[in-house]
Amino acid sequence: MNLSTFRLVLAMSAAAFALGVAGVQAQAPSASPAPAASATPAPAPSAIPAPAAPASPPPAASASPSPTSSPTPAASASPAPSSPPAAAQAPATPPSGAPAQAADAFGDEIKLEARKVVLVKGTANWDNAFDTLIESFKALSTMLDKQGVKPAGNGMIVYTSTDDTGFTFLAEVPIEQEPKSLGKGMSIGQSPEGKALKFVHRGSYDNMDNTYEAITNHLDERRLEAKDTFIEEYLTDPLKTAEDKLVINVYVPLK
Repeated sequence: MNLSTFRLVLAMSAAAFALGVAGVQAQAPSASPAPAASATPAPAPSAIPAPAAPASPPPAASASPSPTSSPTPAASASPAPSSPPAAAQAPATPPSGAPAQAADAFGDEIKLEARKVVLVKGTANWDNAFDTLIESFKALSTMLDKQGVKPAGNGMIVYTSTDDTGFTFLAEVPIEQEPKSLGKGMSIGQSPEGKALKFVHRGSYDNMDNTYEAITNHLDERRLEAKDTFIEEYLTDPLKTAEDKLVINVYVPLK
């Protein structure tokens, strides 16, 4: 889920595609000698009328004996022109393999409004990421329930830093009424605000890699520069919803 990691993956994919196209184009010239052979049958008709032979250039006249045996290659050369169109069709494959998006928001520009939240900081490894996030939400939910404070919105995860092994985050729950006491590591703060792009993910947390890859594609294609943080708003309660039924808004703040 590290955006820089996805850019690296896309770069590698682009390089692999470029090599594939180069390989197809490298094979195309191998078929070009066949059209060259098809050029030699042209002198064959000129070899029939003897008077016309002196008028043609001497090299063409010297080539006339060989064309007598070249009609057969000329017939085999006719399939050769069909191979270049096959190579021309190769670039059409990547667009068809692009991830299809549903009617959900994908790259809509919005303005995030700051909200009062109760939050807890945490760190996680990618291997146990979702379990760690669930534990943070449980801690916040339990604390609020004990004090009779109702959430004023959906739970959120704000990723503050990421690397190849894991990430740091803030688990946040919007509130209107502040609790009288807070649990260990908890505090009152504000959710992120400002201009951002909105994307929607449906499915398990593990499958979010595909969503973030599509997001990275979107940013690169439009030459947009994101901040070093991104936000997930859980529209379905992760404590009560099957993991493969999650619906999550992903917000990417822009610089």
